Amino acid sequence: MNRIFSASSASPLRFGRFFLACGLLMLLSEVWKQACLTFVLNHGSYEWRYFPFHLCSIPMYILPFLPYTKSPLLRNTFLSFLMTFGLLGGIAVFADTSGLHYPLRALTFHSYAWHVLLIVVGILAAAARYSEMPGSLPGFRDYGGAVVFYLLCCAAAASINQICGRFGTINMFYINPDYPMEQIVFSDLVPWLGNLTVIFLYIGMTVFGAGILFLMWRVLLPRAAAILSGTVRPV
Repeated sequence: MNRIFSASSASPLRFGRFFLACGLLMLLSEVWKQACLTFVLNHGSYEWRYFPFHLCSIPMYILPFLPYTKSPLLRNTFLSFLMTFGLLGGIAVFADTSGLHYPLRALTFHSYAWHVLLIVVGILAAAARYSEMPGSLPGFRDYGGAVVFYLLCCAAAASINQICGRFGTINMFYINPDYPMEQIVFSDLVPWLGNLTVIFLYIGMTVFGAGILFLMWRVLLPRAAAILSGTVRPV
């Protein structure tokens, strides 16, 4: 276990192989999912609401390129995003699992497995960030980069909603003002605050939730490394 936090030159390669494998697995499984949804459940008609651009989908686009990202700033941004926003997406869905269920059991299993993998990837992204820069905690600049990247994804999702909305129902990131907020808790606030206000509140609370995870990592990473190295005993 302590190899996870080691500072050896093999660490980036070890994590890189894992991230690449996860990224390719997610991409291939998403192609399979889209094919099942289109040709098995919808008889050849594509439903745009299943377009793969939600918060939980973004790691699929990051992971295949992460091992080849040479820029330290960009790499830290991606790792910080995975260990905060990506991890949040994996965890939060279990507060309301209704969206994970499909008429086809294989698709339901895929949805659960996908979000469990997001949690694993988020944890290992934190370990990768710490092992590549031993003794250096994830900085607020890293978190800021992750926030900017998330907001850019929100902007991209809003653009996709507007461009593809003419073809059918689409609500990427759940921020399409043409449709009522669907997320648990936030949907209850719509009658009081209005849909658009709740959408911005949802975005803000997502940033806040990711920030909580970021602060958690700043506390846990050095302690976990110390415990695994044997310098500190677990309480």
